[in-house]
Amino acid sequence: MIPIMAYGTYTDNELAVLLKGGDQDAFTEIYNRFFGLLYIHACKRLKSDEEAKDIIQDLFAALWNKRESLQFGTELASYLYAAVRNRILNLAARSGIESRYMGTLKDFTGTEQVQSDFQIREKQLTQIIEREIGNLPPKMREIFLMSRTQGYSHKEIAEQLNISEHTVRTQVKNALRILRTKLGLLLYVIYLLKTFQK
Repeated sequence: MIPIMAYGTYTDNELAVLLKGGDQDAFTEIYNRFFGLLYIHACKRLKSDEEAKDIIQDLFAALWNKRESLQFGTELASYLYAAVRNRILNLAARSGIESRYMGTLKDFTGTEQVQSDFQIREKQLTQIIEREIGNLPPKMREIFLMSRTQGYSHKEIAEQLNISEHTVRTQVKNALRILRTKLGLLLYVIYLLKTFQK
């Protein structure tokens, strides 16, 4: 049995192979890795949070239910973006409002372009999160980074900075509260997922 933590180290294509074999933990890792980015991507094209949420949830349901027969090609990311594109087009056709979507889908074409778009969006999200962490009060930021990115325990931080564990816990809690307020729920969840995957 593969340790749960190991899945975060696998490439997208390795996870795709495990998924086709019925590995539920591989599916969970794919979901955690792609849900936020695909959701934001769909939101920008649909201009509707609810429609985007429905499309992405439907995509992941189909991904699991049809896992044995899926053909991912060379890149899992490209497959997922193409699946989102197709669902948006189907929604447009059913709704009779193609003009609302067609002009927004130009950057879906081509594997290299899709992969590039994915990487750009991931970089943008990382920059937004890092900027908000940088805006935290200096002492709070120091404690937060020691806890979340350097992996120190509250006790270790307290000893190094000569403060109480209660102070450390309070500062980390306040930092998370500020980040959730500044980033909004979706980006905050993405940040937590990325942190736990490290």
